[in-house]
Amino acid sequence: MSSSTVAIVRTQPATVLEDYHRLMNLAGYQQVIDTSSDTALKINISWHFFYPAASTTPWQLEGVIGAMKRDGYDPALIHGCHNRTVVIDAHLGERQNKQIDVIRAHGLRNVHLYEGEEWINVRDAVGDLADRFLCLNEVYPHGFGIPKRFIGENIIHLPTVKTHIFTTTTGAMKNAFGGLLNEHRHWTHPVIHETLVDLLRIQKKIHRGVFAVMDGTFAGDGPGPRCMIPHVKNVLLASADQVAIDAVAAKLMGFDPMRDVRFVRLAHEQGLGVGDPRDIRIVGDEDAAGENWHFEGPFKHMTFASRNQHRIYWGPLKKPLEWSLKTWLAPWSYVASVSYHDLFWYPLYGKPHLEKALGSPWGRLFANWGDPATAADARGYPNVGEARPELVRMGLKHFLEGARLVGMAVAESPEAQARKRRAQAQPGSS
Repeated sequence: MSSSTVAIVRTQPATVLEDYHRLMNLAGYQQVIDTSSDTALKINISWHFFYPAASTTPWQLEGVIGAMKRDGYDPALIHGCHNRTVVIDAHLGERQNKQIDVIRAHGLRNVHLYEGEEWINVRDAVGDLADRFLCLNEVYPHGFGIPKRFIGENIIHLPTVKTHIFTTTTGAMKNAFGGLLNEHRHWTHPVIHETLVDLLRIQKKIHRGVFAVMDGTFAGDGPGPRCMIPHVKNVLLASADQVAIDAVAAKLMGFDPMRDVRFVRLAHEQGLGVGDPRDIRIVGDEDAAGENWHFEGPFKHMTFASRNQHRIYWGPLKKPLEWSLKTWLAPWSYVASVSYHDLFWYPLYGKPHLEKALGSPWGRLFANWGDPATAADARGYPNVGEARPELVRMGLKHFLEGARLVGMAVAESPEAQARKRRAQAQPGSS
Protein backbone atom coordinates (compact mmCIF):
# COMPACT_ATOMS: atom_id res chain seq x y z
CA MET A 1 0.00 0.00 0.00
CA SER A 2 1.28 3.48 -0.82
CA SER A 3 2.15 5.82 2.02
CA SER A 4 -0.08 8.58 3.38
CA THR A 5 0.89 11.88 4.97
CA VAL A 6 0.00 13.10 8.45
CA ALA A 7 1.10 16.55 9.61
CA ILE A 8 1.87 17.11 13.29
CA VAL A 9 2.74 20.46 14.84
CA ARG A 10 3.57 21.48 18.40
CA THR A 11 1.58 24.46 19.59
CA GLN A 12 0.89 26.94 22.38
CA PRO A 13 -1.84 29.56 22.81
CA ALA A 14 0.37 32.42 21.59
CA THR A 15 0.92 30.73 18.20
CA VAL A 16 -2.04 28.38 17.81
CA LEU A 17 -3.72 30.19 14.90
CA GLU A 18 -0.50 30.38 12.92
CA ASP A 19 0.14 26.74 13.84
CA TYR A 20 -3.21 25.60 12.48
CA HIS A 21 -2.52 27.37 9.17
CA ARG A 22 0.91 25.74 8.92
CA LEU A 23 -0.51 22.35 9.91
CA MET A 24 -3.27 22.29 7.31
CA ASN A 25 -0.97 23.34 4.51
CA LEU A 26 1.67 20.81 5.50
CA ALA A 27 -1.04 18.16 5.17
CA GLY A 28 -2.03 19.49 1.75
CA TYR A 29 -5.60 20.43 2.47
CA GLN A 30 -5.82 22.78 -0.49
CA GLN A 31 -5.28 19.82 -2.81
CA VAL A 32 -8.22 18.01 -1.18
CA ILE A 33 -10.81 20.67 -0.28
CA ASP A 34 -12.30 22.08 -3.48
CA THR A 35 -12.69 25.86 -3.30
CA SER A 36 -15.81 25.81 -5.50
CA SER A 37 -17.79 23.40 -3.29
CA ASP A 38 -19.56 23.91 0.01
CA THR A 39 -17.45 22.76 2.96
CA ALA A 40 -18.95 21.29 6.13
CA LEU A 41 -16.88 21.73 9.28
CA LYS A 42 -18.04 18.63 11.16
CA ILE A 43 -17.92 19.79 14.77
CA ASN A 44 -17.56 17.17 17.49
CA ILE A 45 -19.65 17.46 20.66
CA SER A 46 -19.06 14.43 22.83
CA TRP A 47 -20.48 16.21 25.87
CA HIS A 48 -22.82 19.19 25.95
CA PHE A 49 -20.96 20.49 29.01
CA PHE A 50 -17.41 21.74 28.65
CA TYR A 51 -14.98 18.98 29.50
CA PRO A 52 -11.36 19.14 28.31
CA ALA A 53 -10.55 16.87 25.32
CA ALA A 54 -14.19 15.83 24.85
CA SER A 55 -15.26 18.22 22.09
CA THR A 56 -14.01 20.49 19.31
CA THR A 57 -12.23 23.44 20.93
CA PRO A 58 -13.02 27.05 19.97
CA TRP A 59 -9.39 27.67 18.95
CA GLN A 60 -9.52 24.56 16.74
CA LEU A 61 -12.58 25.90 14.95
CA GLU A 62 -11.11 29.43 14.81
CA GLY A 63 -7.82 28.10 13.49
CA VAL A 64 -9.41 26.09 10.69
CA ILE A 65 -11.77 28.88 9.59
CA GLY A 66 -8.99 31.47 9.77
CA ALA A 67 -6.66 29.29 7.71
CA MET A 68 -9.29 28.74 5.03
CA LYS A 69 -10.13 32.43 4.77
CA ARG A 70 -6.44 33.34 4.64
CA ASP A 71 -5.99 30.86 1.77
CA GLY A 72 -8.83 32.34 -0.27
CA TYR A 73 -11.76 30.10 0.58
CA ASP A 74 -15.11 31.89 0.36
CA PRO A 75 -16.76 32.08 3.84
CA ALA A 76 -20.15 31.82 2.11
CA LEU A 77 -19.14 28.27 1.18
CA ILE A 78 -18.15 27.22 4.72
CA HIS A 79 -20.58 26.14 7.43
CA GLY A 80 -20.58 24.59 10.86
CA CYS A 81 -22.18 21.15 10.89
CA HIS A 82 -23.76 19.34 13.84
CA ASN A 83 -25.48 16.04 14.42
CA ARG A 84 -27.76 15.11 17.31
CA THR A 85 -27.85 12.17 19.68
CA VAL A 86 -30.45 11.28 22.26
CA VAL A 87 -27.98 11.83 25.12
CA ILE A 88 -26.29 15.02 23.84
CA ASP A 89 -28.01 18.38 23.36
CA ALA A 90 -26.13 19.85 20.39
CA HIS A 91 -27.51 23.36 20.93
CA LEU A 92 -26.43 23.40 24.56
CA GLY A 93 -23.11 21.86 23.54
CA GLU A 94 -22.28 24.48 20.92
CA ARG A 95 -22.92 27.18 23.53
CA GLN A 96 -21.13 25.54 26.45
CA ASN A 97 -18.11 24.67 24.28
CA LYS A 98 -18.16 28.18 22.70
CA GLN A 99 -18.25 26.82 19.16
CA ILE A 100 -21.27 28.92 18.20
CA ASP A 101 -19.32 32.04 19.25
CA VAL A 102 -16.74 31.29 16.57
CA ILE A 103 -19.31 30.51 13.90
CA ARG A 104 -21.16 33.78 14.58
CA ALA A 105 -17.96 35.84 14.73
CA HIS A 106 -17.18 34.75 11.17
CA GLY A 107 -20.76 35.08 9.96
CA LEU A 108 -20.94 31.45 8.84
CA ARG A 109 -24.00 29.29 8.44
CA ASN A 110 -24.62 26.79 11.23
CA VAL A 111 -26.31 23.60 10.08
CA HIS A 112 -27.99 21.11 12.43
CA LEU A 113 -28.53 18.03 10.28
CA TYR A 114 -31.66 16.93 12.14
CA GLU A 115 -33.48 20.21 11.74
CA GLY A 116 -35.08 20.77 8.36
CA GLU A 117 -32.44 18.89 6.35
CA GLU A 118 -33.46 16.21 3.86
CA TRP A 119 -32.19 12.67 4.41
CA ILE A 120 -32.15 10.11 1.60
CA ASN A 121 -31.74 6.34 1.52
CA VAL A 122 -28.11 5.35 1.41
CA ARG A 123 -28.57 3.25 -1.75
CA ASP A 124 -29.89 6.28 -3.58
CA ALA A 125 -26.62 8.00 -2.71
CA VAL A 126 -24.01 5.25 -3.20
CA GLY A 127 -25.75 2.66 -5.39
CA ASP A 128 -24.11 -0.76 -5.58
CA LEU A 129 -21.34 0.34 -3.22
CA ALA A 130 -23.77 -0.62 -0.45
CA ASP A 131 -23.29 -4.26 -1.44
CA ARG A 132 -19.73 -4.01 -0.11
CA PHE A 133 -20.73 -2.96 3.41
CA LEU A 134 -19.24 -5.09 6.16
CA CYS A 135 -22.21 -4.84 8.50
CA LEU A 136 -24.69 -2.04 7.84
CA ASN A 137 -26.97 -4.12 5.60
CA GLU A 138 -27.45 -6.57 8.46
CA VAL A 139 -27.95 -3.86 11.09
CA TYR A 140 -30.42 -1.96 8.90
CA PRO A 141 -32.08 -4.52 6.58
CA HIS A 142 -34.47 -1.83 5.31
CA GLY A 143 -31.68 0.67 4.73
CA PHE A 144 -30.91 3.93 6.49
CA GLY A 145 -30.80 7.62 5.70
CA ILE A 146 -27.86 9.95 5.12
CA PRO A 147 -27.98 13.75 4.73
CA LYS A 148 -28.67 14.70 1.12
CA ARG A 149 -26.65 17.89 1.51
CA PHE A 150 -23.47 15.83 2.03
CA ILE A 151 -23.47 14.65 -1.58
CA GLY A 152 -20.85 16.69 -3.41
CA GLU A 153 -19.81 18.67 -0.32
CA ASN A 154 -16.34 18.81 1.16
CA ILE A 155 -16.12 17.78 4.79
CA ILE A 156 -13.46 18.65 7.35
CA HIS A 157 -13.71 16.62 10.54
CA LEU A 158 -12.75 18.36 13.79
CA PRO A 159 -12.14 15.62 16.39
CA THR A 160 -9.95 15.70 19.47
CA VAL A 161 -7.36 13.20 20.67
CA LYS A 162 -9.04 10.85 23.13
CA THR A 163 -9.90 7.30 24.09
CA HIS A 164 -13.30 5.62 23.74
CA ILE A 165 -14.99 2.81 25.64
CA PHE A 166 -16.28 1.14 22.47
CA THR A 167 -13.45 1.72 20.00
CA THR A 168 -10.33 2.13 22.23
CA THR A 169 -9.59 5.48 20.56
CA THR A 170 -11.79 7.90 18.66
CA GLY A 171 -10.97 10.51 16.08
CA ALA A 172 -11.55 11.25 12.43
CA MET A 173 -13.34 8.03 11.46
CA LYS A 174 -15.62 8.05 14.49
CA ASN A 175 -16.50 11.71 13.90
CA ALA A 176 -18.60 10.64 10.91
CA PHE A 177 -20.77 8.38 13.08
CA GLY A 178 -23.35 10.92 14.19
CA GLY A 179 -23.63 12.78 10.92
CA LEU A 180 -23.94 9.83 8.55
CA LEU A 181 -26.42 7.64 10.40
CA ASN A 182 -29.95 8.88 10.96
CA GLU A 183 -31.79 7.22 13.86
CA HIS A 184 -30.98 4.15 15.97
CA ARG A 185 -27.21 4.57 15.78
CA HIS A 186 -26.87 2.53 18.96
CA TRP A 187 -27.93 -0.55 17.00
CA THR A 188 -24.44 -0.55 15.49
CA HIS A 189 -22.55 -0.68 18.79
CA PRO A 190 -22.02 -4.47 18.74
CA VAL A 191 -20.32 -4.05 15.33
CA ILE A 192 -18.97 -0.54 15.84
CA HIS A 193 -15.57 -1.14 14.21
CA GLU A 194 -17.12 -2.54 11.03
CA THR A 195 -19.61 0.34 11.06
CA LEU A 196 -16.85 2.95 11.01
CA VAL A 197 -15.26 1.22 8.03
CA ASP A 198 -18.58 1.21 6.16
CA LEU A 199 -19.08 4.90 6.94
CA LEU A 200 -15.63 5.77 5.62
CA ARG A 201 -16.47 3.93 2.41
CA ILE A 202 -19.63 6.05 2.10
CA GLN A 203 -17.72 9.28 2.76
CA LYS A 204 -15.17 8.56 0.07
CA LYS A 205 -18.04 8.05 -2.37
CA ILE A 206 -20.27 11.05 -1.58
CA HIS A 207 -17.93 13.86 -0.53
CA ARG A 208 -15.94 16.04 -2.91
CA GLY A 209 -13.07 16.06 -0.42
CA VAL A 210 -12.52 14.56 3.04
CA PHE A 211 -10.00 16.02 5.49
CA ALA A 212 -9.42 15.91 9.25
CA VAL A 213 -7.89 18.41 11.68
CA MET A 214 -7.41 16.95 15.16
CA ASP A 215 -6.80 18.99 18.30
CA GLY A 216 -4.46 17.54 20.91
CA THR A 217 -3.99 20.63 23.05
CA PHE A 218 -5.90 18.61 25.62
CA ALA A 219 -5.91 14.82 25.17
CA GLY A 220 -8.22 12.49 27.08
CA ASP A 221 -7.33 9.15 28.68
CA GLY A 222 -9.69 6.71 30.38
CA PRO A 223 -13.29 5.64 29.69
CA GLY A 224 -13.96 8.27 27.04
CA PRO A 225 -15.36 10.06 25.20
CA ARG A 226 -16.68 11.71 28.36
CA CYS A 227 -15.38 10.38 31.68
CA MET A 228 -11.70 10.99 30.98
CA ILE A 229 -8.59 12.32 32.63
CA PRO A 230 -7.49 15.28 30.45
CA HIS A 231 -3.81 15.94 29.84
CA VAL A 232 -2.20 18.99 28.24
CA LYS A 233 -0.25 17.70 25.21
CA ASN A 234 0.14 20.75 22.94
CA VAL A 235 -0.03 18.97 19.57
CA LEU A 236 -2.16 19.34 16.44
CA LEU A 237 -2.62 16.77 13.67
CA ALA A 238 -4.08 16.91 10.16
CA SER A 239 -4.44 14.57 7.20
CA ALA A 240 -6.51 13.75 4.15
CA ASP A 241 -6.25 10.07 5.19
CA GLN A 242 -8.77 9.42 7.96
CA VAL A 243 -7.21 6.06 8.78
CA ALA A 244 -3.67 7.41 8.99
CA ILE A 245 -4.49 10.32 11.29
CA ASP A 246 -6.34 7.99 13.66
CA ALA A 247 -3.38 5.59 13.57
CA VAL A 248 -0.87 8.33 14.43
CA ALA A 249 -3.09 9.64 17.25
CA ALA A 250 -3.45 6.11 18.63
CA LYS A 251 0.31 5.62 18.52
CA LEU A 252 0.85 8.89 20.40
CA MET A 253 -1.50 7.67 23.11
CA GLY A 254 0.58 4.51 23.46
CA PHE A 255 -1.42 2.02 21.41
CA ASP A 256 -0.42 -0.17 18.49
CA PRO A 257 -3.03 0.98 15.95
CA MET A 258 -2.93 -2.22 13.88
CA ARG A 259 -3.30 -4.42 16.96
CA ASP A 260 -5.28 -2.38 19.47
CA VAL A 261 -7.62 -0.31 17.26
CA ARG A 262 -9.68 -2.72 15.20
CA PHE A 263 -11.38 -0.13 12.99
CA VAL A 264 -7.96 1.15 11.90
CA ARG A 265 -6.80 -2.34 10.98
CA LEU A 266 -10.03 -3.17 9.14
CA ALA A 267 -9.95 0.06 7.14
CA HIS A 268 -6.29 -0.56 6.30
CA GLU A 269 -7.09 -4.08 5.10
CA GLN A 270 -10.00 -2.76 3.03
CA GLY A 271 -7.67 -0.32 1.27
CA LEU A 272 -9.48 2.75 2.61
CA GLY A 273 -6.37 4.31 4.10
CA VAL A 274 -3.05 3.54 5.76
CA GLY A 275 -3.13 2.25 9.32
CA ASP A 276 0.43 0.95 9.64
CA PRO A 277 2.60 3.73 11.11
CA ARG A 278 5.59 2.40 9.17
CA ASP A 279 3.85 3.44 5.94
CA ILE A 280 2.77 6.89 7.13
CA ARG A 281 4.87 9.91 6.19
CA ILE A 282 5.11 12.44 9.02
CA VAL A 283 5.64 16.11 8.19
CA GLY A 284 5.97 19.12 10.44
CA ASP A 285 7.42 18.66 13.91
CA GLU A 286 8.42 15.10 13.17
CA ASP A 287 9.92 14.41 16.59
CA ALA A 288 6.52 14.96 18.19
CA ALA A 289 5.17 11.89 16.39
CA GLY A 290 7.75 9.78 18.22
CA GLU A 291 6.27 10.54 21.63
CA ASN A 292 4.53 7.85 23.65
CA TRP A 293 2.11 9.22 26.23
CA HIS A 294 1.55 5.78 27.80
CA PHE A 295 -2.19 6.25 28.22
CA GLU A 296 -3.89 3.55 30.27
CA GLY A 297 -6.76 3.41 27.82
CA PRO A 298 -10.51 3.08 28.29
CA PHE A 299 -10.73 -0.38 29.84
CA LYS A 300 -8.45 -0.32 32.90
CA HIS A 301 -10.61 1.93 35.10
CA MET A 302 -14.08 1.69 33.61
CA THR A 303 -17.02 3.57 35.06
CA PHE A 304 -20.22 1.90 36.24
CA ALA A 305 -21.88 3.04 33.02
CA SER A 306 -19.15 1.81 30.67
CA ARG A 307 -18.91 -1.60 32.35
CA ASN A 308 -22.61 -2.14 31.94
CA GLN A 309 -22.59 -0.92 28.35
CA HIS A 310 -20.00 -3.59 27.60
CA ARG A 311 -22.11 -6.19 29.38
CA ILE A 312 -25.15 -5.25 27.30
CA TYR A 313 -23.44 -5.24 23.91
CA TRP A 314 -20.86 -8.00 24.33
CA GLY A 315 -21.39 -9.69 27.70
CA PRO A 316 -23.86 -11.46 29.98
CA LEU A 317 -26.58 -8.79 29.66
CA LYS A 318 -26.73 -9.05 25.87
CA LYS A 319 -29.54 -11.60 25.74
CA PRO A 320 -31.68 -10.21 28.56
CA LEU A 321 -31.37 -6.51 27.65
CA GLU A 322 -30.07 -5.77 24.15
CA TRP A 323 -33.42 -6.66 22.56
CA SER A 324 -35.06 -3.81 24.48
CA LEU A 325 -32.84 -1.26 22.72
CA LYS A 326 -34.63 -2.05 19.45
CA THR A 327 -38.11 -1.50 20.89
CA TRP A 328 -40.17 1.31 22.39
CA LEU A 329 -38.44 0.49 25.70
CA ALA A 330 -35.09 1.84 24.48
CA PRO A 331 -35.37 5.25 26.20
CA TRP A 332 -34.59 3.57 29.52
CA SER A 333 -30.96 3.40 28.38
CA TYR A 334 -30.89 7.09 27.36
CA VAL A 335 -32.27 8.13 30.74
CA ALA A 336 -29.70 5.96 32.50
CA SER A 337 -26.83 7.46 30.48
CA VAL A 338 -27.82 11.10 30.97
CA SER A 339 -28.56 10.60 34.66
CA TYR A 340 -25.24 8.90 35.33
CA HIS A 341 -22.98 11.14 33.29
CA ASP A 342 -24.62 14.56 33.78
CA LEU A 343 -26.05 14.30 37.28
CA PHE A 344 -23.55 11.97 38.95
CA TRP A 345 -20.13 11.66 37.29
CA TYR A 346 -19.68 15.20 36.00
CA PRO A 347 -20.31 17.05 39.29
CA LEU A 348 -18.72 14.40 41.51
CA TYR A 349 -15.75 12.98 39.60
CA GLY A 350 -15.31 15.49 36.79
CA LYS A 351 -14.96 18.54 39.01
CA PRO A 352 -11.32 18.04 40.13
CA HIS A 353 -10.22 17.37 36.55
CA LEU A 354 -12.02 20.51 35.39
CA GLU A 355 -10.41 22.59 38.12
CA LYS A 356 -6.93 21.40 37.17
CA ALA A 357 -7.51 21.85 33.44
CA LEU A 358 -8.93 25.36 33.82
CA GLY A 359 -5.73 26.38 35.58
CA SER A 360 -3.67 25.49 32.50
CA PRO A 361 -3.00 28.01 29.71
CA TRP A 362 -5.56 26.30 27.46
CA GLY A 363 -8.11 26.21 30.26
CA ARG A 364 -7.59 29.91 30.96
CA LEU A 365 -7.95 30.67 27.24
CA PHE A 366 -11.24 28.76 27.17
CA ALA A 367 -12.53 30.43 30.34
CA ASN A 368 -11.75 33.91 28.99
CA TRP A 369 -12.80 33.25 25.40
CA GLY A 370 -14.47 36.36 23.99
CA ASP A 371 -12.95 38.74 26.51
CA PRO A 372 -11.40 41.69 24.62
CA ALA A 373 -8.38 41.48 26.91
CA THR A 374 -7.56 38.04 25.50
CA ALA A 375 -8.22 38.86 21.84
CA ALA A 376 -6.09 37.15 19.22
CA ASP A 377 -3.34 38.70 17.17
CA ALA A 378 -2.21 37.33 13.81
CA ARG A 379 -0.44 34.36 15.42
CA GLY A 380 -2.62 33.36 18.34
CA TYR A 381 -3.53 34.42 21.87
CA PRO A 382 -0.60 36.08 23.66
CA ASN A 383 -2.74 36.78 26.74
CA VAL A 384 -4.91 33.92 27.99
CA GLY A 385 -6.16 35.79 31.06
CA GLU A 386 -6.50 34.69 34.64
CA ALA A 387 -7.86 31.38 35.90
CA ARG A 388 -11.60 31.35 36.58
CA PRO A 389 -12.31 28.51 39.01
CA GLU A 390 -15.90 29.72 39.45
CA LEU A 391 -16.75 28.06 36.12
CA VAL A 392 -16.70 24.63 37.77
CA ARG A 393 -19.15 25.33 40.55
CA MET A 394 -21.82 22.64 40.59
CA GLY A 395 -25.09 23.79 42.07
CA LEU A 396 -28.81 23.89 41.60
CA LYS A 397 -28.56 25.36 38.11
CA HIS A 398 -26.49 22.41 36.92
CA PHE A 399 -28.89 19.86 38.38
CA LEU A 400 -31.91 21.60 36.89
CA GLU A 401 -30.18 21.53 33.51
CA GLY A 402 -29.45 17.84 34.03
CA ALA A 403 -33.09 17.16 34.82
CA ARG A 404 -34.09 18.92 31.60
CA LEU A 405 -31.64 16.79 29.66
CA VAL A 406 -33.14 13.61 31.12
CA GLY A 407 -36.53 14.73 29.83
CA MET A 408 -35.00 15.59 26.45
CA ALA A 409 -33.53 12.10 26.16
CA VAL A 410 -37.04 10.65 26.30
CA ALA A 411 -38.96 13.30 24.36
CA GLU A 412 -36.51 13.47 21.45
CA SER A 413 -35.70 9.77 21.28
CA PRO A 414 -36.31 8.01 17.94
CA GLU A 415 -38.87 5.81 19.65
CA ALA A 416 -40.89 8.74 21.02
CA GLN A 417 -40.66 10.59 17.72
CA ALA A 418 -41.85 7.52 15.81
CA ARG A 419 -44.86 7.16 18.09
CA LYS A 420 -45.62 10.85 17.61
CA ARG A 421 -45.49 10.48 13.82
CA ARG A 422 -47.80 7.48 13.93
CA ALA A 423 -50.28 9.35 16.11
CA GLN A 424 -50.26 12.32 13.73
CA ALA A 425 -50.82 10.04 10.76
CA GLN A 426 -53.99 8.51 12.22
CA PRO A 427 -57.29 9.69 10.71
CA GLY A 428 -58.80 12.58 12.65
CA SER A 429 -55.48 13.75 14.11
CA SER A 430 -54.82 17.46 13.85
